[in-house]
Amino acid sequence: MPAKKILYHLLALFVVAVWGVTFISTKVLINNGLHPSQIFFIRFVMAYAGIWVLELAGKEKPRLWSASLRDEAVFLILGISGGSMYFLTENTALAYTQASNVAFIVSTAPLVTVLLTLAARKLFKGDFIDALEPVLFNWVLVLGTLLALGGVALIAFDGSRFQMSLRGDLLAFGAALCWGVYSIFMGKMSGDYGEVFATRKVFFYGLLTIIPFLLAGDGLPDPAVLGRGAVMGNLLFLGLVASLACFIIWNKVMVRLGHFTATNFVYLNPFFTLIAAIIILGERLTPLSAAGSLAIFAGVFLAGRHKEIEKRKE
Repeated sequence: MPAKKILYHLLALFVVAVWGVTFISTKVLINNGLHPSQIFFIRFVMAYAGIWVLELAGKEKPRLWSASLRDEAVFLILGISGGSMYFLTENTALAYTQASNVAFIVSTAPLVTVLLTLAARKLFKGDFIDALEPVLFNWVLVLGTLLALGGVALIAFDGSRFQMSLRGDLLAFGAALCWGVYSIFMGKMSGDYGEVFATRKVFFYGLLTIIPFLLAGDGLPDPAVLGRGAVMGNLLFLGLVASLACFIIWNKVMVRLGHFTATNFVYLNPFFTLIAAIIILGERLTPLSAAGSLAIFAGVFLAGRHKEIEKRKE
């Protein structure tokens, strides 16, 4: 594997590791009285301000709009699917169903991405759809997907029983669906416009579409709560590291590796959440969780290499 590809695989691992820790940070903020929409709004305001600083510090004057109304509409969809609706559905699901259900269902996002891409290529035609990464659906991808999903299930349900909660589970599936839509189109838009511009548009439309939820009920958080050290520390981590830095890196990874290979790393989210829980919360690694971790790594490796394996056969 070329050195540059190894670098992007390592960057993908870094991003997913950070995103695995965000579950714990979000839980801390919710326990301190913040609502999901408030957490999302603050972290994206920080990220949006940060990305403007990066662009203004550059040599070129930042552009405000994309080249066409169609592309601007795509960025709006990306801001909703990868921003406001994804975080709202995922975090709200935790209030109605078990965390293990949410972790498992949201981790089906790579499989959802494959199915959505197949559907988009079947139902729609045109230059925009034709430019999407083609799906190579073979036994290697299927085996890798099943291994990774099985590993996620072992970690998610270790010590807990699966209990259906229609509202919560549907919200979690909605989050997986949102991330699938984001994954399909963001790689192309980042390739066309550059990762920084594309990420800034996602932050802008994510913030714009979360405002109605704030006005409808949650409102802005209590300043006294924001003044707590634990709250501000976790918000800075979510805003500047998990959002600003990781979204830019992730969008670059999707361009370089393709959105299927990049999205497969999402299967590792529960693994990194488990590691963070062991380090931060003092939880223990059980045999089932260890087996699940090995299955996830094996599945991601297979799913990520399915194209190379197929090419060797040819």
